Amino acid sequence: MYPLSQQVLRTDVAGMPLEWIDFREAVRICHLGQVAYTCGSLLYRVHGGHNAATGRRSIIEVNSILATYGENGQLARQRDHYVPPLSNPALFARDARLCLYCGERFSVRDLSRDHVTPLSRGGHDIWSNVVTACKRCNNHKAGRTPEEAGMALLAVPFVPTHAEYIYLQGRRVLADQMAFLKAHFPRTSPLHERLARGLEVAGHA
Repeated sequence: MYPLSQQVLRTDVAGMPLEWIDFREAVRICHLGQVAYTCGSLLYRVHGGHNAATGRRSIIEVNSILATYGENGQLARQRDHYVPPLSNPALFARDARLCLYCGERFSVRDLSRDHVTPLSRGGHDIWSNVVTACKRCNNHKAGRTPEEAGMALLAVPFVPTHAEYIYLQGRRVLADQMAFLKAHFPRTSPLHERLARGLEVAGHA
């Protein structure tokens, strides 16, 4: 069994990843009969109250992946144009906490968001124009482009898909959850190579 802090991956009935939920929400969904089917490993058994008539105690088993009834039609329609919200935690996870200039891995407190084309030069604060950089490299680059600063980018920034973004938000992604999410990554996703090389961000399984 896993600790109750382990997140559960919720999908719609078509298998599209939707979000991470905690054990309380997972138990609530199970109790209300909203689960269409389950996948993955058994995470935990939660014991409830006793039935007044039978005296039996209720037990709810929660798996690592829960498919709930209904489909997210809006998400399905916007899948090819979906742009997740940009945040430093998700950005640092996308780049595996590596500075994309010097190639070293750092703790979150030593990382920063660098705009490849500086804002002062007309750049935008969007996924395709930002990379993870250590504070030293970011300060050295300053208001210049990588070419002007003589600092080659080690990887091209990219916009995560919805499934990729779900992965990036996971605190500790189990192997079966990872396999499920990877099946929804584009074939050309840079995350495939990163995961194959074992460059998962700390906190992911």
